[in-house]
Amino acid sequence: MEAPLVVGVDGSEPSLRAVDWAADEAVLRGVPLRVVYASLWERYEGGSLAADLGKPSEEVLAQDVVDHAARRALARHPDLRVSVTVLPEEPEYALVHEGHTASALVVGSRGRSGIAEFLLGSVGLSVAAHADCPVIVLRGSHDKQAVPGVHGRILLGVGEDVKDAPAVRFAVDEARRRGVALEAVRAWRCPAHETTDHPLMSGEPARMHEEQAAEALEAALEDVPEDVDVHRRTVEGHARRVLADLSHEADLLVVGARRPEGHFGLQLGRVAHAVLHHSACPVAVVPRKVRAR
Repeated sequence: MEAPLVVGVDGSEPSLRAVDWAADEAVLRGVPLRVVYASLWERYEGGSLAADLGKPSEEVLAQDVVDHAARRALARHPDLRVSVTVLPEEPEYALVHEGHTASALVVGSRGRSGIAEFLLGSVGLSVAAHADCPVIVLRGSHDKQAVPGVHGRILLGVGEDVKDAPAVRFAVDEARRRGVALEAVRAWRCPAHETTDHPLMSGEPARMHEEQAAEALEAALEDVPEDVDVHRRTVEGHARRVLADLSHEADLLVVGARRPEGHFGLQLGRVAHAVLHHSACPVAVVPRKVRAR
């Protein structure tokens, strides 16, 4: 049985744009699309979808939300297999549960809460921090589509876990599906206590850290097939800032997230947390389970 691509909707415009992107992604993967609406309230409270349906917002029900989303996906890809479900649960819990049998989860950057556009809503953050499968959060102006990409580039952030195979595999697969280049980036910094004012020594600490970053990058990518167009890049600076800056030139940013066994809090590192809030393009958070120390 094929694991579907799951998209969470709530009737808001960001979630409907997420349906467009998810429909493209499902076609790329050759998997069904599953549209999920989860709420403890049956009615939709908002104006965008109500206007589309020609109904007052108080008359728009959860089933209207998923049916409208399904029609939108099918209008985009008539042959796509689409299913819908309405769950009387908190959306964070429901989507994380759906992730147990999904190939990936797709969520909009924010829903009906009306928070600032540059910040990520609580649902997206919670799902990205707990789901067992990759979570794609549609940050930035993604033009409602996964393909064709605007920049022709998948960006991979290589962190401390250089053997973060799930994130690398995910990024490689996404680049292959789209037929675009993979840019793998490792940020590095020279600690302040290692700098010196001596003109003959000033470059040594920095060069050592840059070389270590390049070695870590090679280790992370050693199993990438030769037919993938990979660009390696080391950049001085904080990883979260480096990736946020480079996201302006990418169609998708991929980062890993460690999932320690038995840990139930937010399971996102500082870098993943930061780019989820500030990336200029969609962000894929790919989990990797590790044994708790």
